Amino acid sequence: MKQLVLFKDLGKDQPYKETWDLQERMLQQNCAIKAAARGLENEDRKEALANQSTTNHLLFVEHKPVYTLGKSGDISNVLINEDDRQNRGIEFFKINRGGDITFHGKGQLVGYPIFDLEKFKTDIGWYLRSLEEVIILTMAEYGLKGERSKGETGVWIAPNIEGSERKICAMGIRCSRWITMHGFAFNVNTNLEYFNYIVPCGIQNKQVTSLQKELGYEVPMREVKEKVKANFEKVFDVEIQAASF
Repeated sequence: MKQLVLFKDLGKDQPYKETWDLQERMLQQNCAIKAAARGLENEDRKEALANQSTTNHLLFVEHKPVYTLGKSGDISNVLINEDDRQNRGIEFFKINRGGDITFHGKGQLVGYPIFDLEKFKTDIGWYLRSLEEVIILTMAEYGLKGERSKGETGVWIAPNIEGSERKICAMGIRCSRWITMHGFAFNVNTNLEYFNYIVPCGIQNKQVTSLQKELGYEVPMREVKEKVKANFEKVFDVEIQAASF
């Protein structure tokens, strides 16, 4: 039987902090269910989890302009001073995911899976490679070859051709009791100028790109969302249903 994932599209121009708080609530609700079953014998634990099971969620959103810095990120990778950043209307948050600095904004599809990996596979590497595969499959539907870059999480174009490497999707997650949060940022029609004021993901001398830049036209966001959802169902072998909240 396929795992159920409740889906919600939070829409455009969403403040980053509100969405972060929503993810945290979902993660903590799932963690509380697991904590209640902790310490029970195997059969009792299975019964307790069956009676009040964790819930898998998938959120889509386009944020207002914001830079986020991961917990191990280097603040020196922010190249813009605070006054200039504020004048440009860009927020900044230091957050609790892995990875370094990245940008979120209009025209970028941000996806936040809150998944219980104990229902899938308790392997962070597998989970990240699976997220990458969702984007790689989506890019293939547009005739683009998405690839992985050794030692660098995310999805790239031409990662092994020096001078041509360009990142199209950044990823960074947090995992607690095998519950995930944060996720991926897929540049669809993103204004890439915002990346000029940071060292994206802390990686020097490599470019950032978007579907729009690679294809030469603006791509319908609704269309991309449907393709990404379908590829989530394929890669993770889940059934996605609209959430009522």
